[in-house]
Amino acid sequence: MSNLISFSEPSFIGNEEEYIKQAIKGLRLSGDGSFTNQCHDWFKKNTGASKVLLTTSCTHALEMAAILVDIKNGDEVIMPSYTFTSTANAFVLRGAKIVFVDIRPDTMNIDENKIEEAITSKTKVIVPVHYAGAACDMDKIMSIARKYNLFVIEDAAQAITSLYKGKVLGTIGDLGTYSFHDTKNITSGEGGLLLVNNIKFHQRAEIIREKGTNRGQFFRGETDKYEWKDVGSSYLPSELNAAMLLAQLEQLNKLQEKRHYLWVMYYKELKVLTDKIELPVVTKKVNHNAHMFYIKCKDIVERANLMRFLKKNDIHTAFHYVPLHSSVAGKIFGKFNSVDEYTTKESERLLRLPLHGNMSDSDINKVASSIKKFYGS
Repeated sequence: MSNLISFSEPSFIGNEEEYIKQAIKGLRLSGDGSFTNQCHDWFKKNTGASKVLLTTSCTHALEMAAILVDIKNGDEVIMPSYTFTSTANAFVLRGAKIVFVDIRPDTMNIDENKIEEAITSKTKVIVPVHYAGAACDMDKIMSIARKYNLFVIEDAAQAITSLYKGKVLGTIGDLGTYSFHDTKNITSGEGGLLLVNNIKFHQRAEIIREKGTNRGQFFRGETDKYEWKDVGSSYLPSELNAAMLLAQLEQLNKLQEKRHYLWVMYYKELKVLTDKIELPVVTKKVNHNAHMFYIKCKDIVERANLMRFLKKNDIHTAFHYVPLHSSVAGKIFGKFNSVDEYTTKESERLLRLPLHGNMSDSDINKVASSIKKFYGS
């Protein structure tokens, strides 16, 4: 039987099973119990965020953010087209028009120098997406936002532990979001986090997350009535999800050390091919989190041929997003500002290699040697 190298797998090296058993025995499976509170404490301590709220997904954290900044019909939201559908859907659900801006070819992040020209009187929010855990130019983005009185919501789904000039990604804008889907660096199966950095959103964020009620305030004895106060939905995860997440958080340093080790190993093995492929670029301002390792082929045809070659060698790879502006829904709910110079071209070249904590040195060597063989090196 061949040794298949999967593209992504969750890694369990801690107390995941034990904590889930404890949650079951504790007879409290609904949200905001002991495990949720411990996760909240961990994130506040380790990110410096003034308020954090676990959610059922990063998608739902983004939806909460859209409600908090009061998105309405006709508002415009600026973001890259090279992102997951959730980044746009959260705002489209509130009636916004999405304005897509081109990306930088070096980091695949939104081009900070093309944001200002996309701003109109209807613009309300800028959404930087930290692709592959590498930071956007947050100084420039925050400066633009202050100049035009806009909100900044960081889609940091891939960026847990990543830094920008020493600041934790997700804590720089008014609001930030993380993902704990099982393709991410740590997982709760499905799950997310809303980081509430603007103090004016603290109380309302809690209410929106609790179906629009003041349940949290009521149980803390801060009010004598438990009532419907605002719009909202059920955005809090179960204690089973929080139990798994806490176990992952306790092992985060070990999990990250392994990912960085594998990332660096890929880079060292493949840099001999830099005349044929491009490797990830990380700027001096950025401390990335080894969320993914990708290469860029010459074009979409070469990428397809390489994917087929690797699959025949039992190596699973993946391309990433089809740019949203070229999709059916993207044409309905959004528009691309100015010229698509890099978004489509670069997205068609990018190939994501297997990277997860269960991989061994021999796995990395097999992937790297197979790529070298494809290119005749």
